[in-house]
Amino acid sequence: MSTPDPTPMPLDTASGVPLYRQIVVILTSRMNAGTLRPGEMVPGEATVCAEFGVSRITARRALNELAAMGRVVRERGKGTRVLPFDSAPAAMTASIDGLLENVGHMGRTTTVEVLDTQYLPATTDVAETLELQEGAFVQRAVRVRALGGAPMSYLVTIIPEDIGRRIEGKDLSETPLLLLLEEAGIPVAAATQSISATVADAEVSRALSVPAGSPLIEVNRLVRDAANRPVEMIRVLYRPELYRFEISMRRVTAEAGRTWESEAPDRLRSL
Repeated sequence: MSTPDPTPMPLDTASGVPLYRQIVVILTSRMNAGTLRPGEMVPGEATVCAEFGVSRITARRALNELAAMGRVVRERGKGTRVLPFDSAPAAMTASIDGLLENVGHMGRTTTVEVLDTQYLPATTDVAETLELQEGAFVQRAVRVRALGGAPMSYLVTIIPEDIGRRIEGKDLSETPLLLLLEEAGIPVAAATQSISATVADAEVSRALSVPAGSPLIEVNRLVRDAANRPVEMIRVLYRPELYRFEISMRRVTAEAGRTWESEAPDRLRSL
């Protein structure tokens, strides 16, 4: 049996996420990281109770949830064993140097389901980001992108109303929004992007088929046209076992001494 993580992730009793689901997320993360490998025994109910300070009922519910997900098998008298997870598609890898996704490759290797598209008054934050008057209307679209049939990312895009009207009738499930903007005569010229971590809320957990509270990669991006006008803001939440970023670096000599410098590619690499 694998030794429990010496520094386990503490449970958050104030988050609103059930304790058993938090345990599911932690144990799933250990499986994805290889700390718990296929064939190895998962800590039993008593060990889970001791490690996370929960009741036997909570521990049992967490292990049963993992079994229902197909990540473990529970055998009476033998304990709980990690199952191979060969059904998951190979993770898509993108260079962290690139600001924009290789939409052509994404379009060929993934599928998109549009969950919602509507025009709404811009909130204060959205209006400020898109440099609009507060209350100006924007188009908000919600999509889920799947890789190999598995939901990979949850995307929320917001664009000014006048731009949204120019692409009305276009199928967001067939053509990436970035390409639709360019086809509509909007010259996309630059973008700023941030990458951080977050967890799945109830809505996102349903869309991505993960437990609530699951760790996700969060990417926020603001796209500008050739006149420096903000034309799109996008928030993407990725399942970390299906999408990862990588960066190529080389050792160089700078004024401050030896340091690392990224090797920016001519295009984004999505494998």
